Amino acid sequence: MVVEDDLDLRSVLLRGLEEEGFEVHGVGSGGELLSELERRAPNVLVVDIGLPDADGRDVVQALRAQGVTTPVMFLTARDAVTDRVTGFSAGGDDYLTKPFAFAELVARLHALLRRSGADPAVHAGSLRLDPVTHSASADEVQVALTPTEFRLLARLVSDHGTAVRRRDLVRTGWPHGAIVRDNTLDAYVARLRKKLAELPGAPGITTVHGVGYTLE
Repeated sequence: MVVEDDLDLRSVLLRGLEEEGFEVHGVGSGGELLSELERRAPNVLVVDIGLPDADGRDVVQALRAQGVTTPVMFLTARDAVTDRVTGFSAGGDDYLTKPFAFAELVARLHALLRRSGADPAVHAGSLRLDPVTHSASADEVQVALTPTEFRLLARLVSDHGTAVRRRDLVRTGWPHGAIVRDNTLDAYVARLRKKLAELPGAPGITTVHGVGYTLE
């Protein structure tokens, strides 16, 4: 749930987050947030501090006092250390200052969801990944992976059974802003398929046409 009184910004956030696969709802004030929470149970809250009817930090502090443990990311134009400290003290879990890069907002939201258990990493059968040796193994058989292959496979494992969008895989495998052609991602996936085929009982990578790939 996005709590932002700037209608233009709220619309941009809602549209962008929906495109990223989030189910998202937006409100424009602290009062609306409290009302909506009686009907909805969001996995994460994105709260602007400068709301028209209250300070977002006061709203979150009231929620914490009521036992609400939903992760909270504060959005604000205030970037002083004292403002950030106050935000965390009020019960915030993360703090992003305006203007911000949308890709960073998405990455931070995923991190909050993982930490809260709402977006858990899962094991893909007998497949195990070793970040130290950059390898994948199953039943004592091991194959080496390049750093990019490791990142791509780790993302597929963490979303085991769910289609991962091509652009999300690109963001995972390559630095932000890197220009990656479609056939480059396909080539890496093809190599990963061959390596997984060497591992007994390991899941395979399936193409989800028009979307991306899934590990199943």
